Amino acid sequence: MSSTTTAPRAVPAGAAARTTPAQRLRALARAELTLLGRSKGVLFTAMFVPLMMPFSVRQAADGMDLDGTGLSVGSIVLPSAIGFSLIFAVYSALVSVYASRREELVLKRLRTGEVRDLEILAGAALPHVAVGLAQCLLLTAACTALLDVGAPDAPLYAVLGLLLALVLWPVLAAVTASFSRSVESAQVAAMPLVLLSFLGSGTLVPLEVLPDKVAAVCELLPLTPTIELIRGGWTGDLTGAEALRAIAIAVAWIWVGVFAVRRWFRWEPRG
Repeated sequence: MSSTTTAPRAVPAGAAARTTPAQRLRALARAELTLLGRSKGVLFTAMFVPLMMPFSVRQAADGMDLDGTGLSVGSIVLPSAIGFSLIFAVYSALVSVYASRREELVLKRLRTGEVRDLEILAGAALPHVAVGLAQCLLLTAACTALLDVGAPDAPLYAVLGLLLALVLWPVLAAVTASFSRSVESAQVAAMPLVLLSFLGSGTLVPLEVLPDKVAAVCELLPLTPTIELIRGGWTGDLTGAEALRAIAIAVAWIWVGVFAVRRWFRWEPRG
């Protein structure tokens, strides 16, 4: 009786190490989550500041004259609370992350492997997007329970506004980090957009109580479509045309942001 043995197949070099985009994204997100836990300052800003800001909005809303606006205290505080989470937990935190990873040459080293540019940026953003989403859901539940907001009349608008924002603000964070030389200067570069969003996007002061000409300009800011869609989703006062305009503005900002990242994002420190 004879036996034959089959020679093992030759495996191309590097084939065993090849990974899928999902595996690479998961690995990058896991590494970024570990680094987030070690960065106390970024963690505090991302986790706790957005949860404290709605209290100040509640006090301001109590003193507003809302007659004729169709708004209530709850319909002001809820979108504002979500806006704070997007600004602090996603945008501000990611500006620091992108600048820090660039200055530490992490981004440059990652580009030498099989990881694609989009995967690098998305992998760094995923933990912060997850934190922001969790905060938005928590704040929504809290406002619903404590401020008697009730269920949204048009939930599709609210969900769409939040999803567009979770795409837009990581892109804007990458754009902002592109024009900074250090982590410290990145935070300074982020402040103008943060302040504009607070003052002009309906977070601290609803656009309904502003003069018409001022409100028309503020409608074009990046955070305004999210606030409008979420607030309109709860009140049911947003018309189809107004919703389409808000969606178009958000999509336009995403397009401009992606173009700016592809054109100007820096993967290594300035010489």
